[in-house]
Amino acid sequence: MKIKLLILFFICTFTGIAGNSTASHNLKFAKLAQTWDEGIPLGNGMLGELVWQKDGKLRFSLDCADLWDLRPMQNLNTPEFNFKWVQQQVKSNNYKIVQDMFDAPYDNSPAPSKIPGAALEFNIADLGDVQQVELSLPDALCKVLWKNGASLQTFVHASQQAGWFKFNGVPAGFIPDLIVPQYKKESSSDVVNSVVGQDLQRLGYEQGKVNKEANEITYRQKGWGGFEYEVAVSWQQVGKSLVGVWTISSTLSEAKGEKPARQLAADVLKKETFDQSFRSHSTWWTEFWSKSSISIPDPILEKQWYLEQYKFGSAARADAPPISLQAVWTADNGKLPPWKGDFHHDLNTQLSYWPAYSSNHLDLEEGFLNWLWANRETFRKYTKTYFGTEGLNVPGVTTLTGEPMAGWIQYSLGPTVGSWLAQHFYLHWKYSGDKKFLQEKAYPWIKDVATFLDQISIKNTNGQRQLPLSSSPEIHDNSIKAWFTQTTNYDLSFIRWTFAKAAELANELNLKEESAKWEAILAEWPDYALDDHGGLAFAPEHPYVESHRHFSHLVGWHPLGQIDWSNGEKEQHIIQQTLKTLEKTGPDWWCGYSYSWLGNLYARAFMGEKAAQTLRIFAEHFCLPNSFHANGDQTKQGYSKFTYRPFTLEGNFAFAAGIQEMLIQSHTGVVQVFPAVPESWKDIAFTNLRTEGAFLVSAGKKNGQIQQVEITSEKGGTIRLKNPFGTNKYSTKGINQKPTKDERDTIILKIPSGKKISLSTQEN
Repeated sequence: MKIKLLILFFICTFTGIAGNSTASHNLKFAKLAQTWDEGIPLGNGMLGELVWQKDGKLRFSLDCADLWDLRPMQNLNTPEFNFKWVQQQVKSNNYKIVQDMFDAPYDNSPAPSKIPGAALEFNIADLGDVQQVELSLPDALCKVLWKNGASLQTFVHASQQAGWFKFNGVPAGFIPDLIVPQYKKESSSDVVNSVVGQDLQRLGYEQGKVNKEANEITYRQKGWGGFEYEVAVSWQQVGKSLVGVWTISSTLSEAKGEKPARQLAADVLKKETFDQSFRSHSTWWTEFWSKSSISIPDPILEKQWYLEQYKFGSAARADAPPISLQAVWTADNGKLPPWKGDFHHDLNTQLSYWPAYSSNHLDLEEGFLNWLWANRETFRKYTKTYFGTEGLNVPGVTTLTGEPMAGWIQYSLGPTVGSWLAQHFYLHWKYSGDKKFLQEKAYPWIKDVATFLDQISIKNTNGQRQLPLSSSPEIHDNSIKAWFTQTTNYDLSFIRWTFAKAAELANELNLKEESAKWEAILAEWPDYALDDHGGLAFAPEHPYVESHRHFSHLVGWHPLGQIDWSNGEKEQHIIQQTLKTLEKTGPDWWCGYSYSWLGNLYARAFMGEKAAQTLRIFAEHFCLPNSFHANGDQTKQGYSKFTYRPFTLEGNFAFAAGIQEMLIQSHTGVVQVFPAVPESWKDIAFTNLRTEGAFLVSAGKKNGQIQQVEITSEKGGTIRLKNPFGTNKYSTKGINQKPTKDERDTIILKIPSGKKISLSTQEN
């Protein structure tokens, strides 16, 4: 009876975490934010809204993911846009010409770039003081309450291209004003800097027209090359209530048959009430939160994880562009966004999708893969033009349509970008178990990348393969020293991973000859470069000796898992020495994402205390009050010499992945629950975290002891679970077989498709 009650308790705990914990982590403030980057964020992967106050007025900053100036970089349409030409300049020590031709234009040219939409403003002077501002996580609703009893509710519909607002208790004549970006004005800033953001006037647009009619405002803005976008708001006022809808369209969306913004906003407002729309919106978010949940005894880390999940649900969709640097929250400050709001593939997009896998949100992660797949021909053309090979690589910095933007070309035109992106195809296969995806997308992508790497490599005097030039983001910035004549650990990690996985997937598809080919090529590449202490270096004779934000030399350890604690004493020594060097060198020039990444590294080394401590530093020192990652140490307490605040999202999402690595790991083929949690975390639980092999796992620990592990198999297969019960006896429920164990005390169970089983402790 006690066992049955215990099982029932944990089932209730599992199913109750999401609803209760999500609401308890709402953002609450006593006043509206005074800057755009601290506004309350709302979004649906395509539309975005930030709620804040500017010059005494309530402001909604409105954004849409496909608002882009797509003019090409003219410097990339020259004979010098060629990897061999770059090699020649490096060899002749004539590198300034390369910097002037390919690096400088990224900073100097205002476009291509993400561009802002517009803003709605409401004159709230007569409403008096604000009492509370709240972001409700369970239903993605922003609520503002004034002391005089007036109120606002606003949301961006989860699955429709519309944002809603509803005011109660407001005076007659309380209506929105549409504030448009100033693309044309009398004076502008002369600052030309991709981090600070260039003035919008440099785009050279003629100012768009605003059309005001009864109960609606429309703004149409012409951009570059025939591109236009439209922002519209439509409203109804009855007594002291105001209800309205806003949306954004573009020539890109209209070409797909979608309605212009003016028509869409008016139609939505006629078709549905605020409450009707909110119900379907709320249903989507209820389903989102049901996918997974956690309960940990550190309130700072737990709240930050839920906020990251919320932002991921707001920024990612299967049918929307990938998560860019700021996703659907482009800067509303009269400037272009930091780093042009583009797609950086030398870390940023990759880290942004790290948490999607084990948090059980593969449906939203598909947007990244769909975008990559849709732009394959653009990437192939770039590969042929710049590298002169067949196969596929991806520019490290791209526009909405996948075109290269250059910048520091060691990374924006790096040779292994496509390899890092290939890992997301591989992970989708491993976590979904989707054999069709493996056959039609995962292996073809990795095969194309392997073909490119095969053709670009050369043989050195030792008969081993290497790259003609190599780099390690962003070591030595964009100087000639950033080019290495020997293959860096960064590039080598992705190369070795690509050929190993190409062989693995070809074998999975019974393509034995292709598998053997990739294995043979893999054997021709060297092993990783180590420093004098046995830790990972940047390249042969290039140890890690200066603090740096990008742990590029460590990608073979994480995220690739080529080096792993589970592989024995040799690699454990490499990991230990690598961490010692990182800690000794210190965080002077780390960013927020460095701490997020390091949290993942500590978790992979099963160092729970340090993982928690590092992730807590990120949450407390590198995030703004609304949880946005601002890159620099906002508290100026010495956690970094970077104290600036350009907002980007990759640090946020890498943080979430770090928490999940502490709670569950499966990258070695063995599932481990609570592998890297602090000793002090006695009571923990999580539900439906996903593992490789398409298993959903829930687990609970009470008073430091595992009570139950519940496993659901989506595709059917054998799970290998590291025994979480220690010497305690346990029983299985839901399956008619006794679990077997191997020599490492790993529990082995074959679970049919769709079957749920549980393992629970027994009284001795």
